[in-house]
Amino acid sequence: MDTPFSTLIRTASHEQHTEAETSSFMTDLLGGRLGVDAYARYTEQLWFVYRALEEGAEALRDDPVAGPFVRPELFRTAALERDLAHLRGDGWRARASALPATAAYAERVAACARDWPAGYVAHHYTRYLGDLSGGQIIRDKAERTWGFARKGDGVRFYVFEEIGNPAAFKRAYRELLDGVNADDLEKQRIVDECRRAFAFNTAVFRELGAEFPLSA
Repeated sequence: MDTPFSTLIRTASHEQHTEAETSSFMTDLLGGRLGVDAYARYTEQLWFVYRALEEGAEALRDDPVAGPFVRPELFRTAALERDLAHLRGDGWRARASALPATAAYAERVAACARDWPAGYVAHHYTRYLGDLSGGQIIRDKAERTWGFARKGDGVRFYVFEEIGNPAAFKRAYRELLDGVNADDLEKQRIVDECRRAFAFNTAVFRELGAEFPLSA
């Protein structure tokens, strides 16, 4: 491939990325038209997905394909749990439930972590680079809409305290993608899985939108 893989994967998934981030649920949430309960429910769904991502990471640490991407400074589960304790109070775990689309998404991530390291890379890229980029818009909107302390409880998921220079980190991450240990056919499969990851995201947003419809 003449095109750097990081460029290929970004451009090939652009349409699905746009569809996910412009879903009616996310548009309404960021527009301040939904309550904090919708934000809490969304955060809860993220918890199920990131648990799958991060519980599968340790076994991949020495894998030649996925291993270079296992970066503990990215891990989000602990931050999500702190946010959910703030949003939902004590006992939130017992009340947490995954939407059908979320359960399917988390199972796919877990399956890739278990059986297909290159597929795991697709989900890793889709989630973490999105968090470092567009996720900051969500944090800012959440702080202003619901009064969370800046980078405090409720939005800690979006705060990468161990990454001092996000721009430099993203550049290094793209270099990892460009050097991924995969042939051209496998790279195309990674791109396809990246598109699938965005489709899972869109499905989660669709179900959240059905759960939190705007009043007529």
